[in-house]
Amino acid sequence: MKFSAGQIAELIKGDIVGDASVTVNDLSKIEEGKPGTITFLANPAYTSYIYTTQASIAIVASDFEAEKPLPESLTLIKTADPRLAFTSLIEVYYQYINSRSGVHASAVVHEEATIAEECYIGPNAVVEKGASIGAGAQIHAGAVIGEAASVGDKSVIHSGCQVGHHCVIGNDCSLQPGAIIGGDGFGFAPNQANQYKKVVHMGNVILEDHVEIGANTTIDRATLGSTIIRKGVKLDNLIQIAHNVEIGENTVIAAQTGVAGSTKIGKNCMIGGQVGIVGHIHIADEVKIAAQSGIGNSIEKEGTIVQGSPAIPIGDFKRAYIHFRNLPEIANKVSRISEEQSKAK
Repeated sequence: MKFSAGQIAELIKGDIVGDASVTVNDLSKIEEGKPGTITFLANPAYTSYIYTTQASIAIVASDFEAEKPLPESLTLIKTADPRLAFTSLIEVYYQYINSRSGVHASAVVHEEATIAEECYIGPNAVVEKGASIGAGAQIHAGAVIGEAASVGDKSVIHSGCQVGHHCVIGNDCSLQPGAIIGGDGFGFAPNQANQYKKVVHMGNVILEDHVEIGANTTIDRATLGSTIIRKGVKLDNLIQIAHNVEIGENTVIAAQTGVAGSTKIGKNCMIGGQVGIVGHIHIADEVKIAAQSGIGNSIEKEGTIVQGSPAIPIGDFKRAYIHFRNLPEIANKVSRISEEQSKAK
């Protein structure tokens, strides 16, 4: 399907400079623009490409003024924020190319499952007894929705995901390929025979609305009660969230971070990659944790920024790191002083 510059300008509330009837059917980077595609210019470092791109349409800032002739085939759409406008356009395009409905012939849907209108159930997907799929939701190839689990309106469960029994996925959520929601937690109790007996996990996982879970990220079900991921949380790939953890609204966590059981993380936090967080602690709202930090104790003050393992306030870490880098020189100085003192005796 093709879209004209006029249609796109109306969608992003922009002003056209050039041919409003020119059409595009794909997106491109400005340095790799091809005829029939639309691109954008937001970073000044890429300005030179606006004069050579072969794209048919370019979204630019409202105050953009060409310093030399533009390609004759290029139509501009001027808008207040080109990056935001292009992002909005990508969302529309993504929804268009992924607009599917119906149940594939190879899908297995239990007769007691509830499937709302305009859903998509892909090849070899499984929807078990008592599960419910909301309006406009998409369950892609090979995904499994467990018994009595629910997937909210317009949520997208990508290929190879598993949503365990009785787990709840809110509206407008996205689970990237291979995400596992509701696997058993890592719970074992030693017995008198010096063996580990598995602790049965009877709880579930709740994802509130607008949550995104990255590829191969795992969120364990609670022992009792719920592991809860609040509204707007974004989790990167390869993250481990243990049983009974709670993550507050709009918190973002980068890849390879692990959060141990029953820890409570506040809202609007930012946690870098490869962070390790022990169990049964509390992290306040708006805390920032630098990558590869180790969190062994609660962080009670809102807005704290920490780094290191064990983590300390970031100002202290930076000052300590200067001394750490100078340790060889300091050690040499100490050795020389010791030698001089020995000779003086």
